[in-house]
Amino acid sequence: MDKKQFVITKKIAKQGKNTIIVVPKVLQEELTKGTLVKLTIDVLKSK
Repeated sequence: MDKKQFVITKKIAKQGKNTIIVVPKVLQEELTKGTLVKLTIDVLKSK
């Protein structure tokens, strides 16, 4: 299994009552259904 790493800086979005992170479409091939990922969140700035 190849270990690939991507760094993405995003603003948090809202969808109804949920807070979400939208993943860029360019990663669609890498992040298919069933793909296990490690997500680390560093808060850079808040309101």
